[in-house]
Amino acid sequence: MDFHYDIDFIFPNDEPPFDSSSDDDEMKLTLAIAIEELKNEGASTSRRCSVQPRRFIWRNPLQGHDRLFHDYFTETLVYPPNVFRRRFRMSRSLFLCIHSRVEAIEPYFVQKRNAANTLGLSSLQKMTAAIRMLAYEVSADFMDEYIRIGETTAIKSLKKFVKAVVSIFSEEYLRSPNNNDIARLLAVGQHRGFPGMLGSIDCMHWKWKNCPSKWKGQYIGHTRDPTIILEIMASYDLWIWHAFFGLLGSHNDINVLERSSVFSELAEGRAPPVNYSINGNNYLMGYYLADGIYPSWATFVKTIPAPQDRKRQHFASAQEAVRKDVERAFGVL
Repeated sequence: MDFHYDIDFIFPNDEPPFDSSSDDDEMKLTLAIAIEELKNEGASTSRRCSVQPRRFIWRNPLQGHDRLFHDYFTETLVYPPNVFRRRFRMSRSLFLCIHSRVEAIEPYFVQKRNAANTLGLSSLQKMTAAIRMLAYEVSADFMDEYIRIGETTAIKSLKKFVKAVVSIFSEEYLRSPNNNDIARLLAVGQHRGFPGMLGSIDCMHWKWKNCPSKWKGQYIGHTRDPTIILEIMASYDLWIWHAFFGLLGSHNDINVLERSSVFSELAEGRAPPVNYSINGNNYLMGYYLADGIYPSWATFVKTIPAPQDRKRQHFASAQEAVRKDVERAFGVL
């Protein structure tokens, strides 16, 4: 808000009432100070008017907890287990296992009372919001109407949940295969006709929906949309033993392999021992099934392109069928 003043002094006979120029200057200075004070007062009033007060929304979190609890976690369920699995992307028993572990280690998920002695959000509400955001890639306020949780609280719940899950389950699930795992994988590979096989390796392009325009040229490869490449090694049970994620979509599988640390332990001599025999020959190195783009290394067993006789056709068919394990893992992701 700006104030503009046009001041005209009208004197009789067009003569000023003061003869001294110093008095005239003093009057002008006084008027200028008064006008400046009026301007500052108007500007401060404009700033106060432009700042809108934050509106408090009473969401009634207990109502959201009761609705969620009776829908999925009480004895008389509204929605059966198959609906729970489809909406949460996991079984209810797995959800409750994660819920109890996370609530025990992270105090943020324990239901508390506020300064007004009113119960706040429950751990079920916070965890459900975090899991739905991960499962469906929805915005933070997507579950507000159902769970009664605000946007900032949902984002904080997601961050706390991810950190808690990593700290609890990383030793069991974010690791390389140990001797028992390798023995089990080798036994399964032997039964499937590939002795010495530890799994399958491949890459997939993960679409980057919100890629900045200035980066799209680097991240566009064989598809029209910008993508980020994910390299994984997966076994028959869809367990991912290695994951390397983040390279530009313009790379191919060989470029990704050259930059990943998939065989770093093997190169440094720290890989677990693998012993198996094929046609009377003993081998000390496991291998992974791969497609034709991968290099001809001892750690890769590729299919035979355009097989001619029945023996090669049978091998190519069996190799491509078993290598579908990694494709199934991508499909689950």
